[in-house]
Amino acid sequence: MQSNRARSRLHCGSMNRNVPQLSARALLLGAILSIVLASANAYLGLFAGLTVSASIPAAVISMAILRWFRDSNVLENNIVQTAASAGEAIAAGAIFTLPALVLMGYWQDFLSGWTMLICGVGGLLGVLLTIPLRHALITEQQLPFPEGHATAAVLEAGHAESGAQGVRLLVGGALLAALIKFCDSGLKLWSSVAQTALPVGKGAAYAGINMAPALMSVGAIVGLNVALLVFAGGVLTWLIALPLYTHLFAPIPAETGAALSVWSGQLRHMGVGAMAVGGLWAVWNMRGALLGGLRASADRRRGEDLPPLLLLTLLAGLALMMGWVYASLLPSLLFTVAVVIAALLAAFLFSAVAAYMAGVVGSSNNPISGVTIATLLATAFGLYLAGIDAGNGPVVALMVGAVVCCAAAIGGDSMQDLKAGELLGATPWKQQLAQMLGVVSAIFVLAPVMSLLLHAYGLGLPTDEHPHPLPAPQASLMAAVAQGVFGGDLPWSLVAVGAVIGIAVIVFDEWLRRSGASFRAPVLAVAVGIYLPLKYSTPIALGGVLAWYIGQKQGVRGPSLLLAAGLITGEALMGILIALPLVAGVDLSLGVQIAGAWPAALGLGACMLWMVRSR
Repeated sequence: MQSNRARSRLHCGSMNRNVPQLSARALLLGAILSIVLASANAYLGLFAGLTVSASIPAAVISMAILRWFRDSNVLENNIVQTAASAGEAIAAGAIFTLPALVLMGYWQDFLSGWTMLICGVGGLLGVLLTIPLRHALITEQQLPFPEGHATAAVLEAGHAESGAQGVRLLVGGALLAALIKFCDSGLKLWSSVAQTALPVGKGAAYAGINMAPALMSVGAIVGLNVALLVFAGGVLTWLIALPLYTHLFAPIPAETGAALSVWSGQLRHMGVGAMAVGGLWAVWNMRGALLGGLRASADRRRGEDLPPLLLLTLLAGLALMMGWVYASLLPSLLFTVAVVIAALLAAFLFSAVAAYMAGVVGSSNNPISGVTIATLLATAFGLYLAGIDAGNGPVVALMVGAVVCCAAAIGGDSMQDLKAGELLGATPWKQQLAQMLGVVSAIFVLAPVMSLLLHAYGLGLPTDEHPHPLPAPQASLMAAVAQGVFGGDLPWSLVAVGAVIGIAVIVFDEWLRRSGASFRAPVLAVAVGIYLPLKYSTPIALGGVLAWYIGQKQGVRGPSLLLAAGLITGEALMGILIALPLVAGVDLSLGVQIAGAWPAALGLGACMLWMVRSR
């Protein structure tokens, strides 16, 4: 049964539906924030391999801007954050997959038309395919939806003064992180990375930290539990597997370059096995809830969601667009139809998984990477067994994976926003239109932003031209998987080791669940740590510890979370701005570099101290 507070909210919400929601100013602001947050999240994902929900920062910004209009209301703010967070989610789906086409050499650059088409189809599928599940997952099952409840609480409490205070934290954090990023990557006054390789027998271990405020802020947002698991995956790879593997099978000197080479060529494939197991476990674990939701959706209340006829029409149009994309790469119409049907089924299944998981653990902790790897492996094997050659096969598999990844990312995000809307009394079909607006707005900037980052920093492994590239960890892994299935050179023994690790983590997590422990061990968090460089997972763990400390000291983390969101956004946007002169051939560096990484450590320390003292 619902609590008295929840019933009160829903009662107030029913009265709220009489006020304007889809106003022109709300739609315009939502579209603008969708573009900004999609750009920032594209950079963050390519840099750190993780993305975070933008619903609460978007809600705070919306309140601060719309408060200047006397007739603004909470449901307009809700529409803004709904559209804005869709931009952040679609960026995650794009950067996890499409850079693989560049890394494989199929694309020399990010093609705007293809990127818009693939991401648009996937994102809109994510909105449409989760509509039948809305009433069952949100109203009937009463899942926790932690981020949806938090967003609704922020919007409910967001009177003018609190909104202004939140924006001050967001903007202040953004300015500080932007200044640090400009001095580091623009003026090149110092390096933010401290790393070393340690001799272990005939091999080596690796330790390192990147002191970028954005990485620490990611850990502060996801919290201690997830941050420590990501770090545990990194320790397992870099401090245990690397020295064992190099000592027994591939002796190397104790040099960072040699250690990174072994990881990129071999050990990161353990992450494939762990992620595939995690994705399949997520599907299996929610099978009952998913089937129950489908049965209950047949009896849902009419008039709340987009009309069924419109839904089917849009789905048919998206299926035709998918067919047009795949037809140029497949040998016959029969193959094309089969791939479209498989993609639609996978998109629905994994959108539903993401929607359910958003209700359980929140959209920031959704198993998007895992379900995409599982889709990619299944599609690649199916195409390989059907006789598709190694030229087009990996490309088709990745394009199917990209559509599914975008759909799953939007599926989880949309359900979280709809839960916030239910608590506030929003009209679901109006939010669904806002989600579509957010998707369509964001897809126009994804290709230009990723192209700019590609030419300014490079992607994947270091080269002479780009010695410090954005690692794009998920996309690098997916490119290796797609090519490995068709080329037969995937290191299956290491994939199997990763799968065994994944199973062991699942068993451990089940033991924790049955014992009632507050600490849990979701396997996909460990898998992320396996394929992330340790220099990235170390500051994430540091941020998680900081979040725990702030929670213990202050009891609430709201101000520190807003500051963390500002630090992420400021660093990401400055990274994009710095890329403009770099691509134009303008070197911003002063030609003088301070020895050591101590200035970066001071900057990171200042950000952490501000988080602790934020109120």
